[in-house]
Amino acid sequence: MTAGASAATPTIDEAVDRFLVYLAAERRLSSHTVQAYGRDCGELARSLERRSITRVDGVRPGDIVAFLSEIKERGLSARSRARALSAVRGLFRFLVREGQVEVDPTGDLSRPRQGRRLPATLSRESVAVMLDATGEVDPLTLRDITMVELIYATGLRVSEVVSLELAQINLEAGFLTVIGKGRKERAVPIGTYARERLLAYLKEVRPEILGRRLSQDVFVTRRGSGMTRQSFWQRLRKIASRAELCQRLSPHTLRHAFATHLIEGGADLRAIQLMLGHADIATTEIYTHVARERLREVHKKFHPRP
Repeated sequence: MTAGASAATPTIDEAVDRFLVYLAAERRLSSHTVQAYGRDCGELARSLERRSITRVDGVRPGDIVAFLSEIKERGLSARSRARALSAVRGLFRFLVREGQVEVDPTGDLSRPRQGRRLPATLSRESVAVMLDATGEVDPLTLRDITMVELIYATGLRVSEVVSLELAQINLEAGFLTVIGKGRKERAVPIGTYARERLLAYLKEVRPEILGRRLSQDVFVTRRGSGMTRQSFWQRLRKIASRAELCQRLSPHTLRHAFATHLIEGGADLRAIQLMLGHADIATTEIYTHVARERLREVHKKFHPRP
């Protein structure tokens, strides 16, 4: 670039700010995702600043390699380093499209190698123990169990469940309309068990929790507001404790159980991809590995000559 063009080139910080606005406004990524991109690109900006590189046209492939080496020396896992490279690569692809740089310095860099981590899941028996609650349960516990049933029946993300509104539910047709990542809409079947429990919750439990308050949220608190991801996480731990489950449990574990049990039952991978809202089927394929690991465990445990 010429000296005049260089002077007009944005600083690293300016470029990162523009990139994050693009992710939020045009790509419509969630605030959590945008914040994660911001952290990784911010780390790059600080790394470049230490080497006196302040403008995007001054970044070379060796600078990106040095940045990845720095975060490796700090103890970041291959998974975290791959995520950081993905964020930085997105930044420079954006800058190339905007005409701010001519060459992408990340173009020839490969992702850090990482082992494939299998997601934690639950057995069918453990799910049944949580859902078949007996004895005296208060309205809030019934609400929580309904949420567990719904996640297991649909594979929704916890953010999708806590933000669910009444208008998104069609109990007659047995479907939910979900707004997922990237503001993409998808229809997900509910299933008979979850439909019946959700219907009972809406008719009997929810009005008792709300009292005279009004709300469009499906899952509500005593204050009449919708639940948060953090509050459901805490409530889920109580359900697991009630069911005497020793396994550490998260809302995502239920989502993994949904997909794993469908795979084990012979469900089509493409159908599971659509229900989970995965953009890439490669993300969904992890569940075939989970199912195979479960089969190996069963064989080792029960075969007379494992």
